[in-house]
Amino acid sequence: MEFESFKKDFADRLRFLRNERKISAREMSLALGQNVNYINYIENGRHLPSMQGFFLICDYLKIQPADFFESVTDSAPPENDPVSQFSALPKRQQESIITMVRELKG
Repeated sequence: MEFESFKKDFADRLRFLRNERKISAREMSLALGQNVNYINYIENGRHLPSMQGFFLICDYLKIQPADFFESVTDSAPPENDPVSQFSALPKRQQESIITMVRELKG
């Protein structure tokens, strides 16, 4: 999976989670202490958040970081078993996580 595809998946997931909570991109950007365009830049694929920014986004959305990459399924894996959670993700999402980790490692 290439990096641009990961950025699109990340942006789509952020937009979905934000819209699900009926939060504007501007409101979320300001609540995170960022420029008013911060979330728009991420959702438009212009930027990715830093790792700290990602954790702040998850905290603001009241989700665990692993939940950011999960799709809704009928049979959720045990919450305390990250390996099972990762294995239960669709292949595309697993590849997205692996790509993100590689990018973070530099």
